[in-house]
Amino acid sequence: MTRASPADPRPLTVLGIETSCDETAAAVVRLPAEGAAQVLSSEVASQIADHAPFGGVVPEIAARAHVEVIEAIVRRALASAGVGLDGIDGIAATAGPGLVGGVMVGLSFGKAIALARDLPLVAVNHLEGHAVSARLGAEIPYPFLLLLVSGGHCQLLEVAGVGACRRLGSTIDDAAGEAFDKIAKSLGLPYPGGPALERLAAGGDPARFALPRALLGRDGFDFSFSGLKTAAARLAEGLTAEEDRRDLAAAVQGAIARQLSERTARAMRAYAGEHRGEALRFVVAGGVAANGAVRAALQAVCAAEGFAFAAPPLAYCTDNAAMIALAGAERLAAGLTDDLDAVARPRWPLDEAAALANPVHLPGRKGAKA
Repeated sequence: MTRASPADPRPLTVLGIETSCDETAAAVVRLPAEGAAQVLSSEVASQIADHAPFGGVVPEIAARAHVEVIEAIVRRALASAGVGLDGIDGIAATAGPGLVGGVMVGLSFGKAIALARDLPLVAVNHLEGHAVSARLGAEIPYPFLLLLVSGGHCQLLEVAGVGACRRLGSTIDDAAGEAFDKIAKSLGLPYPGGPALERLAAGGDPARFALPRALLGRDGFDFSFSGLKTAAARLAEGLTAEEDRRDLAAAVQGAIARQLSERTARAMRAYAGEHRGEALRFVVAGGVAANGAVRAALQAVCAAEGFAFAAPPLAYCTDNAAMIALAGAERLAAGLTDDLDAVARPRWPLDEAAALANPVHLPGRKGAKA
């Protein structure tokens, strides 16, 4: 990372590219000197049909699919925005964390454009894209408390500004979105499982099935979903009646929403103590932020703890390139760019100091890709 120039007060138009998992996305975002960012275009090519037969994302299939469509998606994003590469001030591409084969496709494509057009490159942390995604729909000043919750990530972070994130808590095993997906699979629901489980849960009785409550009374702000995942999978065995399956789905959704809100409330109280006299803002981002029960539980916590609630528009909760373009534009405005030798990273924590000093997962163990 280099600082190419002093902070740039001009409006900046940035092309963003996102290929960290199973969606090939490109977007054009304009960051004005003042006011909210403007999404000029946001194009996504989904791979759901490619991975559905396997019940989850197959990394090699994902990487090959990115290669096949990335040029067309970038062209479509530029055309939809009504700009050519002559109107682009910089290229932002996801450099990790994620499935490294897919990350390499998008990052390499972004490098090629940057080299050919002599444009600055910003290698964006996918998690930082989620961190700023709520700023695509509204003016949300820094600092704020962030719950980043998706299929691969579950973290509480203090976001003080561009590139300034401090980890407060993280999952010690599975991410919330992974729990949604795996439990959905055990209920025989189609991929992607999270949205399917939410639909099944509608009208169900969340109190019918008793599910474990992890980390109750434990200090800190970490999460744990592996026990819930295992218990729900065992309960799902043999359930054939639609009412039974609906009640279990409602219980799972309620348990996940409850843990997210309880641990977030603890973090809010600590955050408020450190920011006395300041405006208290809370942002939830990531794919699970689209879940209605989770949003409702977090909104209730915000009301109780005195925090303003914000979340990205639903279109920007799941992986998209608009958030990558915005993160890149904010870095470019601060004069932060990357060289063409920037590497694709399968793991890339937002708070690298915390990850090194207090790793959630010990070496040799598998865990959340953050």
